[in-house]
Order: sequence, then structure tokens, then C-alpha cells
Amino acid sequence: MPKTHLHIELLSCSQGKEEIAALAAKLCYSKADIGTLKERVERNDQSTFISGVISSGHLSVVEHVQFTFGIEGVSRVLLAQLTRHRIASFSVQSQRYVSFEKGFNFIIPPKIEALGQEATDEFIRQMDTIHGWYKKWQELLVKGEEGNEDARFVLPNACETKLVLTMNARELLHFFSLRCCNRAQWEIHALADRMLVLCKEHAPLLFAKAGPGCVNGPCPEGNKTCGQIAQVRQKYLNHLK
Repeated sequence: MPKTHLHIELLSCSQGKEEIAALAAKLCYSKADIGTLKERVERNDQSTFISGVISSGHLSVVEHVQFTFGIEGVSRVLLAQLTRHRIASFSVQSQRYVSFEKGFNFIIPPKIEALGQEATDEFIRQMDTIHGWYKKWQELLVKGEEGNEDARFVLPNACETKLVLTMNARELLHFFSLRCCNRAQWEIHALADRMLVLCKEHAPLLFAKAGPGCVNGPCPEGNKTCGQIAQVRQKYLNHLK
């Protein structure tokens, strides 16, 4: 049963992402027909316009832009946090229809690894023990999906899961504002950073100022602030690409 790591890739995204957002915004304030607006958008650079739309908070227009990610090497701990973001679509590897009789991958928290090899080895032994319990319940229960359904109750939060995730650009901006924050749990923070890199690569205008809440204003965490606003802004506005 090997330790595993986060892997993420952008499976698909809306074609003409920034043009769609610009067209939707212009439509709200214009008498022109859609065909005419489309020609104007395609003919002229929209960077200044889109920046202004996002800065003004007119974010409903970026909801038309969607991104789909393939995510592996994450724990069930992360999944529980990720699914709190309700405006999204999730397809998750089943622990009922997928048997872990031959073992399961798992995530080791960095703080446990930082304790040294002895602590890491102990964590791995615990995963092996849990796998033994899982197999025992599989043997005692009905074979197949029905047995997996109950045997999975002993699987740990460290157990790897895989999923396909779809979010629109507005929800992604909200997701990044929360999960890129230094106070976010380490695993979902790492996922959010990787997702943001992909979004910046494929839609730089939409995500130019994306990041935790303090990137575009005062820290929203109050007295729980990390106190590192300057460093955070430097990271997300200049270095995270």
C-alpha cells in the first residue's frame, strides 16, 4: 500500500472563456444584438474591459465559464472539505463499487513525516493494520459490492480518493479566496494553489487577481490573520503562475 501525492490536471474548459464573459457583460448594457456584440468582442482586445467588470463585482458574467479538473492523490479529509463548495459538480471514486482488497493508497500528513522516519514507518504500519481489518470484514460479509459497502467503514480518512470536479469561474474565484488563505488546511490549500496555476494559465484575465481574500483588500480573518499580507500578495499577484 503506497503513499501517494496530489496530482491534478485540467481536463477541459469553456472555449473562448474570456470572450464569453465579455460578451455577457456587454449584453447587459447594450441594445445591440448578440451577433454584433460577438463581432465587437472578437475584433477588440477585452483585457481592460474584463478587468473592470471583475473589479466592479459583476461576477455573474463569469459563471458562463466552466473548468473541469481531474484530481488524484487526495484524502477523504480533503473530499469532506471540497464538497462544502456547493456550486460545483463532483464525480468521486466509489468505495462500494471499487474493492481495496489488494490495498489502498494513502496520504501521509507532512507534520507526521517531519517527525522522522520512525514516525512515518509507524503511520504506514497503522495503514497496513487497517487494511487487514478491511480484508477481514470483506471475508466475513457477502462478497462483492454488498460486502464492500460495510467493510469500507473501517477505512481511514487518509485513504486516497480520485474525482472529477467542475466549477464555474465565479465559484472558483470564491473557492480561491477561502482555500488559498494561509489559514486553510494544508491539503486543500495545496490543491487550490495548483488549480489556480492552471486557471491563470488558461484564463489569465479572469484570474489575474485571484487568490485569498487579502490579495484585493484587507484580511477578512480579523484577529485570526496570519499577519503576512505583503508576502501573500507578492505570492499570488507576482509569483504564482
